[in-house]
Amino acid sequence: MSALKLPRAIRLDPSDTFVFRRAAEPGEWLVAGSFLFDPAGIAALDAKGRTAFRSGFLGIASFGWSTLAVVTEATEAEREAAIAQLAGHLVAKLGAPDLAMARGAAAEEVAFAASLCDHPAQTLIALHRTLEDGEIRERFRTLTPRGEPDGTGFRAFEFMEVEGEDGPQDEVDLLALGKMPVSGKKTDAS
Repeated sequence: MSALKLPRAIRLDPSDTFVFRRAAEPGEWLVAGSFLFDPAGIAALDAKGRTAFRSGFLGIASFGWSTLAVVTEATEAEREAAIAQLAGHLVAKLGAPDLAMARGAAAEEVAFAASLCDHPAQTLIALHRTLEDGEIRERFRTLTPRGEPDGTGFRAFEFMEVEGEDGPQDEVDLLALGKMPVSGKKTDAS
């Protein structure tokens, strides 16, 4: 029997906090979240709404968005808690008629999210949504880290110092540049 895995939000850089109206918190459980989008209303979305539509996973706790999900082992208790939390949001935020119906829908969403995690732990998943012939289509791709199994391979940017190499040693005098005449323009001295 394989271990239960679910997607969690991961933030490799701060971009999610800029591109989404609300960013999911790193470490929270995720679902695809396409149920929040009405195909008829996609064209009317603002820039942040279009970004969430195109590439966002929905955070179960925050109802915020995450560009990337990371495959993470989960316990049955964590899965049940995620279902209960999502069901509560479906009633409170989306007007589901009752908790029993909301729980069924939440269980389907979490089961679908778990089906995306048929990969080794620490695999990244990216989502791309489109509207095709009036229907929402989801495509998922996986990214495997090249780094260490402890997650240190997840770096958005890496800066490397090379010993023994001397780069250019140009110095710029900004004050002197500001006093230089710009070609084609008259100065007080001309």
